[in-house]
Amino acid sequence: MAQATLPPLNPLLKVSGKRTHAVFASSIDDSIREEEKSARLRLSVKIYDEYRDYKELPASLLSQQGPVGPSRPKEQRKMITAGPSDAGQLIAAIDNTPTPQPSTFSSSSNLSKALQLHKTTRTIKPTYHPPWKLMRVISGHLGWVRSVAVEPGNQWFATGAGDRVIKIWDLASGELKLSLTGHISTVRGLAISPRHPYLFSCGEDKMVKCWDLEANKVIRHYHGHLSGVYALSLHPTLDVLVTSGRDASARVWDMRTKAQIHVLSGHTATVADVKCQESDPQVITGSMDSTVRLWDLAAGKTMVTLTHHKKSVRALAIHPTEYSFASASAGGNNIKKWKCPEGAFVFNFSGHNAIINTLSVNSEGVFFSGGDNGTLSFWDYDTGTAFQNLDDIPQPGSLEAEAGVFCSTFDMTGTRLITGGADKTIKVYAEQAQ
Repeated sequence: MAQATLPPLNPLLKVSGKRTHAVFASSIDDSIREEEKSARLRLSVKIYDEYRDYKELPASLLSQQGPVGPSRPKEQRKMITAGPSDAGQLIAAIDNTPTPQPSTFSSSSNLSKALQLHKTTRTIKPTYHPPWKLMRVISGHLGWVRSVAVEPGNQWFATGAGDRVIKIWDLASGELKLSLTGHISTVRGLAISPRHPYLFSCGEDKMVKCWDLEANKVIRHYHGHLSGVYALSLHPTLDVLVTSGRDASARVWDMRTKAQIHVLSGHTATVADVKCQESDPQVITGSMDSTVRLWDLAAGKTMVTLTHHKKSVRALAIHPTEYSFASASAGGNNIKKWKCPEGAFVFNFSGHNAIINTLSVNSEGVFFSGGDNGTLSFWDYDTGTAFQNLDDIPQPGSLEAEAGVFCSTFDMTGTRLITGGADKTIKVYAEQAQ
């Protein structure tokens, strides 16, 4: 007797798959797809049903809402005119067969004169800044001091260290006022809100905490980072906090509700520093993948990626009054100045040959860079000229190798510079009197 032939499997699979698709809305076969028109209709119905009540805020909340979005740079913010502004001109076709042109100069002396003239016209005289001097050394931490932030009223400042403690110090006397415990690993970032009585901290324990400074306790945690959090920054006008860390992302949080607004993803390595400003780009990140990214905060997407650095970017600084910022990595031409909002390269601050961990700039145009080997450089921010180089002196009893500078900030007046280092001390520098 001839064996009965089995029906082909493919049509059966499709019929069965169609049924499965109808039940579970998933398919094992790409050929069974929902029609585009019905998908669109289904989505619009779903959006209407689920979100119609949330399309507009209630009137009471709408009245409280300020204008949202990036503000224009304030009038006192100076725009940079130097540096390439038209990105289109930067990319030019390279002609491999240049035609030799005869020199227009009759003699070599004329040529050297012209070159000399060219050199003199290019030189810009830097602004004079008085030298800076170490005024005070504060010890008290039991680990590397990794973060520092000054309170907007300029009365006190906070430091976070490898001993997992946040300490509050009196700015005038250097006395310890308070120790806050709660982190279970190194405290890597601190920020004090100018508009609320809040201190924000983040650390290698993946935690981002909001401390109420009236009760001196943690009132909120922001959960979401998958690894250590290395930096945080507060938005100057919106109730928004941005944190970044070893999970190669920067995260934007609603300060009040603890909700995560955006995950700014795109970097491929640790995001070592993040900075916020009120006008576009509102968020700037520097990463160990050796790039700097400027972000569109509303869309949560990258506006520009700057790939000029050769090594990991560990520090950023936004100028308080000029519409520009600087970034730093390791190497020779490792500190770079950029023009906002498009991120056009302006020039290199060349000469600080070290791994740069921290940058700070004040409104007078004094720009500070601190290195992993304990070297400190003070620059004129406008011209990129270094006017002072110092060496960090490790605390007595420390090893010479413990001379690294990890964090720095100017106080609100810009006349004092506070640094934290590997010798577990906080050092305060001030301008020398004339």
